[in-house]
Amino acid sequence: MKRSDKKNLVQNLKDELDSSTSVIVTHYSGLTVNESEELRSEMRDNGAKFKVTKNRLTKLALEQTQFKDLADLFTGPTAIAYSDDPVAPAKVAVSFEKKLENFKIIGGGYNGEKIDLEKINFLATLPSMDELRGKILGIISAPAQKIALIMKEPAGQIARLVSAQSKSLEESN
Repeated sequence: MKRSDKKNLVQNLKDELDSSTSVIVTHYSGLTVNESEELRSEMRDNGAKFKVTKNRLTKLALEQTQFKDLADLFTGPTAIAYSDDPVAPAKVAVSFEKKLENFKIIGGGYNGEKIDLEKINFLATLPSMDELRGKILGIISAPAQKIALIMKEPAGQIARLVSAQSKSLEESN
């Protein structure tokens, strides 16, 4: 790889990490191609990225970001999962760690703070940004639906009363 390509790779990785809220560092040795593709696809579907990285280049990129304290985690065959959604990479990584014997989470970072496996597992239990947005939207729209039902109900009662009255008049004639 040319020196200019390495500089571009480091700069691109730095930019992506700068815009990320969380980073999960993993060991991936022994994953099959299909398992790796499934993991990448699941990360993408959840709004996260997963990259196998060169340790030395990743450490260079980390030096200029809020995740500089993670540099010591980059030994051996490492890959990183990252996203601006703080929960997405943790959810997918923890899920895959349970499924795949050769996939191990070794640490991570959240908002510039180094976090351990316990905190990563906690992040994985939280609802994602999309789930939170859905819940908030449900809370906001629920009162509007109730108001519409209340407003509609008196008219419905009047219509039923008029219908019942007309039926009783018809029957008496």
